[in-house]
Amino acid sequence: MKKTSFLKFGTTLLLVIITTVGCNRPQNEKVTEKVVETVEIESEAPEYFLLRPEVEKAYGYSHAVRIGKDIKISGAVSMDDKGNPTAIGNFEQQMINCYTDLERILAHYDCTFDDVVVENIFTTNMPKFLEAAVYRNEIYTKHFPTGSWLGVKELALPELMIEIELEVYKAD
Repeated sequence: MKKTSFLKFGTTLLLVIITTVGCNRPQNEKVTEKVVETVEIESEAPEYFLLRPEVEKAYGYSHAVRIGKDIKISGAVSMDDKGNPTAIGNFEQQMINCYTDLERILAHYDCTFDDVVVENIFTTNMPKFLEAAVYRNEIYTKHFPTGSWLGVKELALPELMIEIELEVYKAD
């Protein structure tokens, strides 16, 4: 069969199938229309928050940003307002200091740890973290968020042993 004849045959067969299927619909079958409503979504501008403005500007990051109901919080570490590491050599206290800073950021957005949906923890000492992880029971009293615990070679400063980042969903 020639190419043009095959195309004519295929087109004719397709039309026959479409016509047959359309004509063989039962008489009592109802045809319903689907109405699609257009919803206009208002875009919200990001709201940035700096916990330690001078430190964050020097390193080039924002500690948190909120867009609508979602809040992303950069990794909190144990440092003072000048950016110097604190609780050097004390893993448990560094962890407590991280959660203290995170609580301050959550409070800025009128949130609590109950609003946290993702928690990622980076540590240079996984065995120490696993020993201290029970402290999280004091932080998360209703439910635990999703997340990951990652052992890393180093953090931004050599004295830092733990860094915790969060994602938050703030319901109305």
